[in-house]
Amino acid sequence: MLSLTPRRHAGRALSALLAAAGLLAATAGTARPAEAQNYDLVIRGGILVDGSGRQARAADIAIDDGRIVTVGDLGQSTADRVIDATGRHVFPGFIDTHSHAMPALLRDELRTARPLLAQGITTIFVNPDGGGTVDLADQRARIRDPGVGVNVAQFVGHGSVRRAVLGMQAREATPEELDRMRAMVRDGMSGGAFGLSSGLYYSPGSYAPTGEVVELAKMAAEFGGVYQSHIRDESDYSIGLLGAVDEVIEISRGSGITGVVTHIKALGPRVWGQSADVVSHIEAARAEGLAVYADQYPYEASGTSIVGALVPRWALAGDDGALYTRMQNPAERTRLVADMWENLDRRGGADRLMLQGGPHGGRTLQDVADDRGTDAVETALALLVEARDGGGGTGLTSFNMNDEDIERFMSQPWMMTSSDGSLWVPGEGHPHPRGFGAFPRRIRKYVLEEGVTTLEQAIHAMTALPARIYGIEGRGVLEPGAFADVLVVGLDGFRDTATYEDPHGLAEGVEYALVNGTLAIDAGRFTDALAGEALVKTR
Repeated sequence: MLSLTPRRHAGRALSALLAAAGLLAATAGTARPAEAQNYDLVIRGGILVDGSGRQARAADIAIDDGRIVTVGDLGQSTADRVIDATGRHVFPGFIDTHSHAMPALLRDELRTARPLLAQGITTIFVNPDGGGTVDLADQRARIRDPGVGVNVAQFVGHGSVRRAVLGMQAREATPEELDRMRAMVRDGMSGGAFGLSSGLYYSPGSYAPTGEVVELAKMAAEFGGVYQSHIRDESDYSIGLLGAVDEVIEISRGSGITGVVTHIKALGPRVWGQSADVVSHIEAARAEGLAVYADQYPYEASGTSIVGALVPRWALAGDDGALYTRMQNPAERTRLVADMWENLDRRGGADRLMLQGGPHGGRTLQDVADDRGTDAVETALALLVEARDGGGGTGLTSFNMNDEDIERFMSQPWMMTSSDGSLWVPGEGHPHPRGFGAFPRRIRKYVLEEGVTTLEQAIHAMTALPARIYGIEGRGVLEPGAFADVLVVGLDGFRDTATYEDPHGLAEGVEYALVNGTLAIDAGRFTDALAGEALVKTR
């Protein structure tokens, strides 16, 4: 394992300062060969796609003390370690703007983050969808000691904040409660969070009016934060897909914050084709001067749970266990069942819902219902009870998108890439494959095979664009002064192997991956270095 620890050589301090100031040549064809000297690490002969969106070019990279110091022709310079990248592509480490890897990343057997690194991911954003812990300081400490394999940036979760103050009550906050929520957002942001996440589709976020979110977004905006939202409706559950996108725009307008529609999609046959209108609404907001963006994972299936997909939000309001109490009330059960049938139709039917965990992992809800001789909704309710009693999982992979919408969203210049994936113990459960293959799939399927975008645009969407939007200083680019999060990839072999049927396959093709200058993948082998940092947002 190569770990670049602080060292000093004659002339290197000056070179690093000049490089950080952008005074050293960085472009092949115009740069003179660098004065010969010795570096910690040199990557020679690679094809650089530097994250900026500029055309790929041939160049070398020199790294010292965990940062890139020179990009260009390194001439006769030497290094303690040289990587021959001839015929390979060199990218900045990928930034996953929406990850559910916490808290699994804090488990000893998963801290090394192999499934993430195999995809080329070197930085993740956690606590998405309005969830996660409200004690970000504790989470940050647990990331740093004993360490993790990738960099971690935190969100303050709106739903978690609301639940800490109001529980699962389906009502507006009082002025005093809103002040308490403001204080919690302020504490998280002042401690270094990068923004406010919401899950207005989920409970308890769904019980919050738009005005509440505007007020909390104002607090995040004071610290330069971003508002990322799992929008209130990706289909026609409540206000509709377009109404939910417009809500993000309204929150951005009302608070002055940058707004991001996370894992954007048109969910279910009822709203297929609405991607064109969504794009039009976002373009209009951007023309107005609002900073509105989106991210996307490159799959036709989403991931949620039986509760998330089928159970109406009114049935979750109240004390813990309220749903199960309502199941026992004949009148409320009748209403619940009727609403669940409607939601099942929105998802396209029970044969489009694949269970992720428990004894039925990998089988559809319809398969289980057929085996039991009950209908799909009664089966779903029974599975919820069994899970409560320790008898299985309720996660779902939901096949509900079409290619036309996916490609239209993907081709937008304001679109980032995310995984929405989780970390799983190898062979455990039947997860959505996005946690193992989202980033190589974006390149393999939609660049190399289908040509939906160029390679340069795809890498930009994975690196410099999210770094700029979220304000991650020194990441997402291959340029002097940047942190050395760097990938060397054999593009012909860069591919996802995880499938819906066999979802645990690690991605292939990343030959070298550096995190903060330390090799996490070396000649195709994991080093299991814990070189990631708990990133802190600077105002």
